[in-house]
Amino acid sequence: MGNYPKALLSHEKALEIQQQSLPPTHPDLAYSYNNIGLVHDSMGDYTKALSYHKKALEIRQESLPPSHPDLASSYNNIGNVHRNMSNYPAALLSHEKALEIRQLSFPSNHPDLASSYNNIGEVHNNMRNYSKALSYFEKALEIQQQSLPSSHPDVAYPYNNIGLVHENMGNYLEARTFYEHAIQIGEQSLPLDHPTLQKRRNNLERVKNK
Repeated sequence: MGNYPKALLSHEKALEIQQQSLPPTHPDLAYSYNNIGLVHDSMGDYTKALSYHKKALEIRQESLPPSHPDLASSYNNIGNVHRNMSNYPAALLSHEKALEIRQLSFPSNHPDLASSYNNIGEVHNNMRNYSKALSYFEKALEIQQQSLPSSHPDVAYPYNNIGLVHENMGNYLEARTFYEHAIQIGEQSLPLDHPTLQKRRNNLERVKNK
């Protein structure tokens, strides 16, 4: 609902109770640290977000096997914060670790793998490594086409991201095609006035003008 101070208060209360009743390396504590980190990230408090996500990762490294998906989630969240802070090499390293763990723990067409490919693609796009970004987005799209219904909103993300890369490369006709696909899927699965849809419409209008 976007009510981040209230969310933070609830997660901090949960953490306080867990700290009184559980050993310091219990995985449930990691979930609370993780949740607090996500709220700080949403609020733009990236230094705090990073600190909480690192606490969650430390507990998970001590209490879980090295190929556990929760470790991948921590690396993924740390990567997202680094990307938000424009620390792209650090973001890439974290997202690559998340992908490595997910490749060990999930089948090759699992949606979480697509999420990792998409995140790595976004960092490469930020670093202007456009051919690498395109390759990762195409992998994400391939998995999502195999594992999700064609109208699922997540399928629209790689279409939109592939459009962004083509636009950045000056391939405006290709960009337009992918933006149109992203909008078409979004209109089947989201309210017509959804902010994400509006952003995609803006992308399409911008590339048409080019």
